[in-house]
Parts: sequence; structure tokens; C-alpha cells
Amino acid sequence: MGRITQIAGSWIARYLTSPLKKTTHIAAVSQEMLNATLQPADVLLVDGNTRLSVPIKYLTQSTWSHAAIYIGNDVLPARESWQMPLVLVEADLKDGVRAITLANYAHLNTRICRPVGLDEEDRKRVVDFVVSRIGHHYDLKNVFDLARYLFPLAPVPTRMRRRLLALGSGDPTRAICSTLIAQAFQSVSYPILPEIKREWLNDPECAECYAEIYHIRHHSLMTPRDFDISPFFDIIKPTIKNGFDYRSIAWKDSLKDTI
Repeated sequence: MGRITQIAGSWIARYLTSPLKKTTHIAAVSQEMLNATLQPADVLLVDGNTRLSVPIKYLTQSTWSHAAIYIGNDVLPARESWQMPLVLVEADLKDGVRAITLANYAHLNTRICRPVGLDEEDRKRVVDFVVSRIGHHYDLKNVFDLARYLFPLAPVPTRMRRRLLALGSGDPTRAICSTLIAQAFQSVSYPILPEIKREWLNDPECAECYAEIYHIRHHSLMTPRDFDISPFFDIIKPTIKNGFDYRSIAWKDSLKDTI
């Protein structure tokens, strides 16, 4: 039975990761700009163009269907001199947790989410965490869960959408893209989108005094969207970060006037 499940899961994975024929994705930021801007432990969100992107965007009500984490140019062993460095770690549906180049997403719209105030030591610990997971498998339980809502894509109540992405096997050697990254940040107690609850203090002199207590949301409930809306991650836009002058843009009409 396990063999049949594996074969079925692999078939579904190939189907879901195939690109959609009609897409209008345009990369707003060049690969060179990403390379000059990214820092270790930055999360790169991706507006995917595969069949898998459809249910994830629907269930999370977000533009972002995938997440990878930047580890830097000098973490993994050097390859051939003519090859690009492996600078991102992701959980891929077919290949599991793997290291890839920036070229993998050069044609797609992306967003950089940077953890605010994360010191160098903890950045390294986050990077080491995801690198140590390279080779782990994708959680095929999630593949079946997502497939159920793709054939056809049925309406799902809002309160259930996040839970549908958390129906994995729970096996620590398996992962999906956002949970892998969430685990890495939780390993250094860095918040992503925790639940904040008020607990009233037992102080007779201050009846209205309370403390805000942070409760860790389980990593299996994290989605790419959470890094985008998290109050603890800064949104980095390379065109602005590296200096932007709108007067320097060469518009098509202005080029005609100079010919």
C-alpha cells in the first residue's frame, strides 16, 4: 500500500508542479538586483506559475504561493566555476528540500522579507538549520490534501483554509516550503505571526494592568503569506533600497523623440 501511495504521490507531484500554459507573470526585480540585495536568513516569497500555486493562493488568499530562504554565497561547497552558486534553500514538491540558484525564480515576481533585528549569530543558526535539512522529503500527505481541492477547486470556508495546509504527516524528515522556514526561525525563538493574548496582572493597585503574552503558532500552520504580513519582517524592495530615480527611466515615447 505504501508503494502505491508513493507512486500516486509522485504522479500528483509532477502534475501539480507543471507550469500553467496561460500565465502573465512578469519579474519586477532582476536576478542581479536580488543578488545585490539579499542577506542570509532573508525569506524570498514567490508568485508561482504552476498548478500547485492555484490551491495555495486560494487557501491563503494571497499572491504568494511559495517561499525559499537565502543562505548566502559561501555556505555550500563550491561547484564548477561556470555554474551559479546555490544560494536558496526550499522544499520542492518533487525533489524535497534542496538548494537552488536565483535563476530558478528569475522569471517570476518575488518579494524579500527580512527578519528585523536578527543578529549575525542567530542568522547563522537559521541558515545552518535549513542547510541541515537538505535531502529531506516533501510531505506527500500535503500533496493529497492540496489535490483534493484542485479537482475541482471547491469553495472552502475561510476558517478552514489555514488548517487545510496543515494536514501533513507530522514526520520531522518531511516538510513543506513555509513550515521548513518557520521551524528555522522558531529554533532561535524569532516570531513570525504569533498569537498575542492579554493576561491581566494580579495587582490590586492597578486594576487595568496586563501583560502581552506571545504564544507560538505551530509551524505547520505557517504559510508564505505570513512572512509578508508579519510585523517582525521588513519588506525589502531592491529598486528602492539600491536607490531609485524616476527621472532616469527610459520610456518608450522619450526614446522616439531622441531618434
